[in-house]
Amino acid sequence: MIQYKSDEEIEIQRQSSLLVGKTLAEVAKVIKPGIKTIELDAIAEEFIRDHGAVPGFKGYGGFPATLCISVNEEVVHGIPGDRELIDGDVVSIDCGTIMNGFYGDSAYTFAVGSVKEEHLLLIQRTKESLYLAIEQAISGKRIGDIGHAIQSYVEGFGYSVVRDLVGHGVGRNLHEKPEVPNYGRRGSGIKLKSGMCLAIEPMINLGVKEVVQDNDGWTIKTADSKPSAHFEHDVAIRNGKADILSTFDYIEEVLNNK
Repeated sequence: MIQYKSDEEIEIQRQSSLLVGKTLAEVAKVIKPGIKTIELDAIAEEFIRDHGAVPGFKGYGGFPATLCISVNEEVVHGIPGDRELIDGDVVSIDCGTIMNGFYGDSAYTFAVGSVKEEHLLLIQRTKESLYLAIEQAISGKRIGDIGHAIQSYVEGFGYSVVRDLVGHGVGRNLHEKPEVPNYGRRGSGIKLKSGMCLAIEPMINLGVKEVVQDNDGWTIKTADSKPSAHFEHDVAIRNGKADILSTFDYIEEVLNNK
């Protein structure tokens, strides 16, 4: 059953979503070749707790960390550890928070050091596809319009859309109805209504769409070992224009000043 939020609840949820953006900005300050992914995780957890919230992913379904850190061919759900990032890495970082009973959930893909042009374009176009999807996230449209916007854009560049993982509703629970695929047909699927809150998250592969699960039981990788990119925003459905609850502004301010 879809959980519709009041304006008041959406404002509470916005605070949790904004905290995710601020947390990822703290990560952006220190992400560089040589840093261990577990160090990024510790920084994020401390920052979230210092701001009166709880990490949304830690312990969720048994996940052991605050951040999902997925490097290169890892699509999502990578577990932080002793791996050191190196020059040229493409790193998706997904973060969740719980504050005042509501989840925030957002992801950003970072280019570490000097990254191949081909991989930078994958990152850029994946992010662009997210905003094209958000343009469709308005009252009266349908779920398929969101997926179609992503799919038609990225496939035009020869990329592929992961089918096995999808976006989702978000609110008092991290994963709520409806599912939000990153592919689909215009005009198909459930109708979007004001008060729905969605986590829209294109996961786009440079090569094939197929993915495999790592032996750790969490990490999802591309089947052909080519890089993947991932961006995610929390969005409230409104009339006329979507209301983006999360933000990349803090992250990009850091990156632009590095």
